[in-house]
Amino acid sequence: MAGPISGTSASGRLVERQASRRDCANAIRALSMDAVQKANSGHPGAPMGMADIAEVLWNDYLRHSPTSPNWLNRDRFVMSNGHGSMLVYSLLHLTGYDLGIEDLKQFRQLHSKTPGHPEFGYTPGVETTTGPLGQGLANAVGMAIAERTLAAQFNRENFNIIDHHTYVFAGDGCLMEGISHEVCSLAGTLKLGKLIAFYDDNGISIDGEVNEWFSDDTAMRFEAYDWQVIKVDGHDPDSIKAAIEAARANTSQPSLLICKTIIGFGSPNKQGKESSHGSPLGADEVQATRVALNWPYPPFEVPEAIYNTWNAREKGFIAESAWKELFTQYEEEHPDLAMELIRRIKRELHSDFEQHMDEYIRECQQKGENIASRKASQNCLGAFGPWLPELLGGSADLTGSNLTNWKGSVSITHDPAGNYIHYGVREFGMGAINNGIALHGGFIPYGGTFLVFMDYMRSSVRMAALMKQQSIYVFTHDSIGQGEDGPTHQPVEHIANLRSTPNMAVWRPADATETAVAWKAALVNRQGPTALVLSRQNLPALARTDEQVSQVQRGGYVLSDCQGTPAVIVIATGSEAGIALQAVHKLQSAGKAVRLVSMPSTSAFDQQPAAWKEQVLPAAVSKRLAVEAGHTDCWYKYVGLDGKVIGMQTFGESAPGPVVMKHFGFTAEHIAEVVEAML
Repeated sequence: MAGPISGTSASGRLVERQASRRDCANAIRALSMDAVQKANSGHPGAPMGMADIAEVLWNDYLRHSPTSPNWLNRDRFVMSNGHGSMLVYSLLHLTGYDLGIEDLKQFRQLHSKTPGHPEFGYTPGVETTTGPLGQGLANAVGMAIAERTLAAQFNRENFNIIDHHTYVFAGDGCLMEGISHEVCSLAGTLKLGKLIAFYDDNGISIDGEVNEWFSDDTAMRFEAYDWQVIKVDGHDPDSIKAAIEAARANTSQPSLLICKTIIGFGSPNKQGKESSHGSPLGADEVQATRVALNWPYPPFEVPEAIYNTWNAREKGFIAESAWKELFTQYEEEHPDLAMELIRRIKRELHSDFEQHMDEYIRECQQKGENIASRKASQNCLGAFGPWLPELLGGSADLTGSNLTNWKGSVSITHDPAGNYIHYGVREFGMGAINNGIALHGGFIPYGGTFLVFMDYMRSSVRMAALMKQQSIYVFTHDSIGQGEDGPTHQPVEHIANLRSTPNMAVWRPADATETAVAWKAALVNRQGPTALVLSRQNLPALARTDEQVSQVQRGGYVLSDCQGTPAVIVIATGSEAGIALQAVHKLQSAGKAVRLVSMPSTSAFDQQPAAWKEQVLPAAVSKRLAVEAGHTDCWYKYVGLDGKVIGMQTFGESAPGPVVMKHFGFTAEHIAEVVEAML
């Protein structure tokens, strides 16, 4: 066992901390099994097995400040195997975060600060929401990318303002999930030397011994990714310490520490077994574990000496204060850089950004270009990219199709201070990495792929919405209109899926003007992610008054109106708005009282005051028709049960885009026929 550990009190007086490493680790074990037992729900095995690793990392290496959880230059700690949440809750409690013993007693209870899996925003010190296995590991890769890129952009000689590590705990499940391959492969390629992962190699998952279904040579796998791999005795502090030292010394490779541990360590009858994985140990076994660990204290009681050993408030205060002093000098030497960094960390746009964007939106309307909305999106990036150095994004091997690059794009593969990421064919990894970048701070991440491949990244999209993180998705080839690639590449149900996701803003613009408005909305939206759903095919520029241009941001507005009260309201979005406009003009010319509403964003429209909704979609007009080359279900909210929808209820077909669109009824002639029938 290690000897006494010295620390510094608030007065500067050195105090001896007498608790041994094993006692400190056993505090984690006791709190974890007690909280799970009290809740009668949870996973005690991982916290008990990884307690020794956590003790060395948090007491000897992790740089953090419990009284200032959001200190910019803190090390990031992610528990990817989030089912073992009581490990991180115990660590936060013991080291002095605002997480009291009563909070631990409320583990897994309604509105507690200790939910079943770590949830970003619920618990001070929890860096990301984990639970879906592998995504925490992916978030950590994103955090490491953000750290390296931000450091390259802002650090100057003698001023390493951004200089921290990203540590992540992961289990067998994290490494079995396919996302681990996507992100760890990329991390090795990018040589993220400040990323250190601890693999809890306990050989047990819910179904039992994993060697029956997980026989990979994990060391060779990660060596092939160009990671440094170190094998560790996960219960020997000296072995753990030596491994961390070696990992920190290697700045050109990420490191995987394969830690051999015993799940449920200390439980006489359940350690090393799946019975300790996802269920309480049971009252008798908890008592037997206390005896085996020589832990004679009642539930939720930790001796003062152990608290003193764990307490990191003073050490964190000193570290943060030293950094603040350095930053003060940095402000004097590099005032412009310091102001820019502060702006970006505060997630503030330049004060004149909105004015600049509004001018660009008006320019788009005046130009009247007939271009695909994916091209209009690229034009937006080119227009405001120079104003937004915080943009950090890329594409999942579809740059030339998604058009996510612009003339100012610089790949981080070649320049650590760049702003563009070539993700390769890794849609899921891209989404989860972008979540990590957003959580780290200093950037607005965006990523592009075909809308149909949102299926691959769906879980990370959901996590961005759950955490209310600003991540922008550039989803192109948005409908059956993309044509020849056929139904495998033609999205049908995807837009409805996105629209039904809480906290998700969805924009499907009809032309270049609406695309510019959509990008502006995405950039000012700090309450969650935004999906920009864009066309492959060219779209006609739609005529609008200045007033109508200003109304696009409302998500739904009258694009073409009739005299007096309309008899029928047509609602269209995206590429179908231009087709619907042709039909409505034909009907209006024939004296029919038909109104056309363009609705690029149902999420934005739903947030409008009732008066605006009534102005656009008056309740007295019950005859309504929605037109979109996507699934029909979400449109009945706007047309009512008596309304009609021209949409998709089958998959598409392989043929040129215009042929497919005509085949499924997305023509001006068919729209006009349906309206005539309604009249």
